[in-house]
Amino acid sequence: MAPQTSTQAFSLRELNERIQEMTKWIEVLRAEISRAYIGNQSVVDGLLIGLLGNGHVLLEGLPGLAKTLVIKTLAQVFQLQFKRVQFTPDLLPSDIIGTMIYNPTTGAFSTKKGPIFTNLLLADEINRAPSKVQAALLEGMQERQVTLGDTTYPLDSPFLVLATQNPIEQEGTYTLPEAQMDRFMLKLKVGYSSWEEERKILELKTKLKPEEAPKTLLSVKEILESREAIDQIYVDEKIKDYIVDVIVATRSPERYHLDIQNLLRFGASPRATIALTIASKTWAFLNRRGYVIPQDVKAMALPVLNHRIGLSYEAEAENMTTDQIIAKILETVPVP
Repeated sequence: MAPQTSTQAFSLRELNERIQEMTKWIEVLRAEISRAYIGNQSVVDGLLIGLLGNGHVLLEGLPGLAKTLVIKTLAQVFQLQFKRVQFTPDLLPSDIIGTMIYNPTTGAFSTKKGPIFTNLLLADEINRAPSKVQAALLEGMQERQVTLGDTTYPLDSPFLVLATQNPIEQEGTYTLPEAQMDRFMLKLKVGYSSWEEERKILELKTKLKPEEAPKTLLSVKEILESREAIDQIYVDEKIKDYIVDVIVATRSPERYHLDIQNLLRFGASPRATIALTIASKTWAFLNRRGYVIPQDVKAMALPVLNHRIGLSYEAEAENMTTDQIIAKILETVPVP
């Protein structure tokens, strides 16, 4: 990294101390969530990155892996408004964003807002709804607003779409369009529990008595304050160059002496550059640092990029995955 002036070093030290003070709640929060959700900690961290980094999150995993539970628990500990929509083939756009209702008595229209008007919208099995429903989400996901009739309504802050999908059950599903996939900041893959976690699930989740709800620990105020702090996290010029190198390597791998051109149909968009930078800063925040290091970028590269890279037919024939492509890129692109 470039040498810092004494003023920069002093400011960075102050920022670091402020963030360490602000983030005392992180371990308490993780512990509270783990009372309800017993599973991979990276899923919890990914959801926190989405919430604090103002980015939507797609969770992909088999049925029964507590994807819905962990999202609901996150809403409870942050005291956020939470709504769940079960996506089905007969779902209509108005079932998501709302509609205009005509009153024959007065001859006027009134607005009936849909479930998108919330803080956390759980789009359960999002790939089961047709393309016109997916399109209805795009304005809300990108612009944080919804248009009903002639009026545009801003969505509450924070607003996040947390979507789930099943990777193996493809009957009655629709492939998410690339435009919508690109609007998810992260794609988290939810795997099976370890033996120890499974044993703990057996111990804690087989009682018929309703479980105690997680405690509310934080509020919207803390989320917005955290976002302000994340905006100030220092990213060195060489780290910025490294982020751009990683993204460009998905489009022009030959520039970095990567022999993977025939495996790629398309690379990551500029939206990926933005997402990787914000996710890296948020990951530094969760690790109680006021600056980004290369390991933050590497840690975030997989969930940021694995849904933004298109594989060629040749790659699919060779059973290559996007994870393997990203791993090759991270191994090859020089680290500052």
